Amino acid sequence: MALADRAPRADAAEQAEASRRATVGQYVRAYVALSKPRVIELLLITTIPVMFVAAGGVPPLWTAVATLVFGTMSAASANAMNCYIDRDIDREMRRTRQRPGAMDLVTPRGALVYGLALAIGSTLGFLLLVNVLSAVLSVFAIAFYIFVYTMLLKRRTAQNVVWGGIAGCMPVLIGWAAVTNSLDWAPFVLFLVVFFWTPPHTWTLAMRYREDYAAAKVPMLPVVASDRRVLLECVLYSWATAIVSLIFWPVAGTTVFYGVVALVLGALLVVQAHRLLSRSLAGVSGARLKTMGFFHLSNAYLALLFVAVTIDPLIAGLLA
Repeated sequence: MALADRAPRADAAEQAEASRRATVGQYVRAYVALSKPRVIELLLITTIPVMFVAAGGVPPLWTAVATLVFGTMSAASANAMNCYIDRDIDREMRRTRQRPGAMDLVTPRGALVYGLALAIGSTLGFLLLVNVLSAVLSVFAIAFYIFVYTMLLKRRTAQNVVWGGIAGCMPVLIGWAAVTNSLDWAPFVLFLVVFFWTPPHTWTLAMRYREDYAAAKVPMLPVVASDRRVLLECVLYSWATAIVSLIFWPVAGTTVFYGVVALVLGALLVVQAHRLLSRSLAGVSGARLKTMGFFHLSNAYLALLFVAVTIDPLIAGLLA
């Protein structure tokens, strides 16, 4: 009987331990999701390349690693506090209904404490291990995203992503400042590339989820304006993105390699924006417009452009 008793007890203990491990794993995954890792990836795509330009080649390894670590913490802190503030509207949107705050997988207090702890940690990290300027820029990015975009603009104006997008442009300046402890025209030009790129990228996604934003009472431009108006602005912003990306060529003194890549990518972006507008003018609307094609193209555009930004200083070094 003693042996028979031990077997069920052992099974129960193993099940309890497995359940505990599953709970801890779910808890960790919830906090990771709260950080919006896919958004962070996009920000890092712009941080790393500008460090190569600032260094005129491969940046110092420690500076690059520290900037990426604390930059990730900075972005995660802003995203977590955004989820804390927007948990009510996240529950109304299909696209965001699975977020940890909306599903109560993380308590509001937990999300806020997590965001604040990351903000403090990233700021101290930049201050102690990188430089003061990068720390100041990081704090500005967090504050702008939370107080200006999330709390002031997002629920009040159709221009929310235009000006709110400034926070997403800051990694370019942070990356440059981390290497040089200063700012210059070159990073500001790349800042403008991301600034002009953000509205058409976001609006074409918002056109796909228009009903979500309407249900959450978020006045994104596709909610309050016609398809033609939205796509006309997408065309204008796409032209601005392409032109500014070419301005980086003389300002940063890049090689022909960057110039050719920027020209080709810019042409693809502008042509696709014009195609969407033409289809709208021809009477195509709704899902038949296939705006997600432009959204995915714009992702590829930014990634490939900044890959060219990374490679160009290495080519320049070989040619010198």
